[in-house]
Amino acid sequence: MGSLKPSLASGNTRMKLLAGNSNLPLARSISDYLEVPLTDASVRRFADEEVFVEINENVRGEDVFVIQSTSYPANDNLMELLICIDALRRASAKRITAVVPYFGYARQDRKPGPRTPISAKLVANLITTAGANRVLSIDLHAGQIQGFFDIPTDNLFASPVIATDIQARMANRNLLVVSPDVGGVVRARGLAKRLDNAPLAIVDKRRERAGESEVMNIIGDVEGRTCVLIDDIVDSAGTLCNAAAALKQQGATEVFAYCTHGVLSGGAAARVAKSELSELVVTDTIWTGEADPKGSKIRRLSVAPLLGEAVRRIADESSVSSLFD
Repeated sequence: MGSLKPSLASGNTRMKLLAGNSNLPLARSISDYLEVPLTDASVRRFADEEVFVEINENVRGEDVFVIQSTSYPANDNLMELLICIDALRRASAKRITAVVPYFGYARQDRKPGPRTPISAKLVANLITTAGANRVLSIDLHAGQIQGFFDIPTDNLFASPVIATDIQARMANRNLLVVSPDVGGVVRARGLAKRLDNAPLAIVDKRRERAGESEVMNIIGDVEGRTCVLIDDIVDSAGTLCNAAAALKQQGATEVFAYCTHGVLSGGAAARVAKSELSELVVTDTIWTGEADPKGSKIRRLSVAPLLGEAVRRIADESSVSSLFD
């Protein structure tokens, strides 16, 4: 990945950063990276929980980036994003970019059965109709979601940040990159390539019902290796914990898991604590509202420099894809 040094064209680039309430720590980190203050705005609730947005400074003719993950509570945070975009459009912002580090509803990207919705497309329509001119996200659950938008969409990859962390912490280990399912092989292969073409293994699992998984077989030789499980979303953590147990049974020395989006719903943290995983590493695309407990196996990496650099390049009309060369 290219050098992430802020080089905002000091004064020539007219841009503003507006933060919703879903992930204020990440928004502040992006603001610090770009050395651009967050726009003075009030995003609050009426007594009946309706969202109210008031922007307290002029944004006419500005290039505005709205930073808001649509994580839990997904519907509240989505409405905040839409209302922020509408407020900016009515305030005559020149261009509005929805910076959605975690794009909720992304797992509903197709019809898995009859009479089911494609909610990812519906959310894309809502964001476009609200008035966004562009969307910036990280590791969309399915790449084709970019095609659900009728506006330019940049899908960043967390793999450079993850690969850098792995190289710094496990430089002298016998690494094996593992995909927790067949669908994630492309993602795992991409990470393995960044790790000096590390070997690859696949966990073949059969899901009996939504939210539960049963590990069936390990494809690849894991004996005596340090395994790195890679996925885009960790929700209940059942898949990762089952995969870690199966890898240990096959002779893996240690198992680490890296996931971009730490949804971690329900008892996921407790499940990870009791599992065979040595550590679960997630990025800060989702803010849970509280710090992880001491002694937790969960660690967080910041994607603020990656997002900040992408925002700067969009504002400067320069290449975003070259970040990953």
